[in-house]
Amino acid sequence: MKALAAGFASALLALGCGGGARDVLLVTTTSTQDSGLMDVLVPAFERASGYHVKLVAVGSGEALAMGARGEADVLLTHSPAAEEEWMAAGNGADRLAVMHNDFVLVGPRADPAALRGGHDAALAFQRLAAAAALFASRADDSGTHRKELALWKKAGLEPAGSWYVKAGLGQAETLRLASERGAYALTDRGTFRAVGGTLALELLVDGDPLLLNPYHVMPVAPARSGRINAAGGRAFADWIVGDEAQALIARFGVDRFGEPLFWPDAKAPSPSR
Repeated sequence: MKALAAGFASALLALGCGGGARDVLLVTTTSTQDSGLMDVLVPAFERASGYHVKLVAVGSGEALAMGARGEADVLLTHSPAAEEEWMAAGNGADRLAVMHNDFVLVGPRADPAALRGGHDAALAFQRLAAAAALFASRADDSGTHRKELALWKKAGLEPAGSWYVKAGLGQAETLRLASERGAYALTDRGTFRAVGGTLALELLVDGDPLLLNPYHVMPVAPARSGRINAAGGRAFADWIVGDEAQALIARFGVDRFGEPLFWPDAKAPSPSR
């Protein structure tokens, strides 16, 4: 399943968000796409429902903006505070817990900021700044970027300088940039597991409760646009929190890594939902 470029999504509006009664325009995050999860979930939903999914993978901030403009039928994002604001503004018909994984700090094997083995994210960010160690930020208002900014704030810092690189890229592309430049980066564990084997990066910091990373599905409110396929968006939301999808999420990654890349939350939500 190949994701559409974000700019192409607006062209679909002329025919309805998904393009037809059996088409659903799903806007999700680059982490769910880059990890390979959507290549499993989308075909399974299409087989189960008879709908055809048109997938757009962008940062959570852009996904929420597209939903607010009525340029999506359903969203799957991981930016809880922004999602709550989005729902309060009347943009969504529902918000349901789907799954979670966690964020991790990765960096070069030489580890010039001496982060290896740490479990305190704020302390790690303080050490990064003190060492002026090269750091690649997504800088795209994604859920990952918002988490990064929250961690800098927790550390009492505002990053700036030549060591702080604003990539403006998706998750996998940011990791590739960090690998090429010997930089540190914040990433979700799932994407790093999926692409990290090709990169000169190591997992250095994890396990801080602040790094929990929950995902929610939100059908877009029909009032956002008369072109929204509300039935299709609801069908996807109901399916992804149902037994089939939750079982697929629980198994995803186990064959390659010995453990899932995401943990299902619909039956037992994560504490940060």
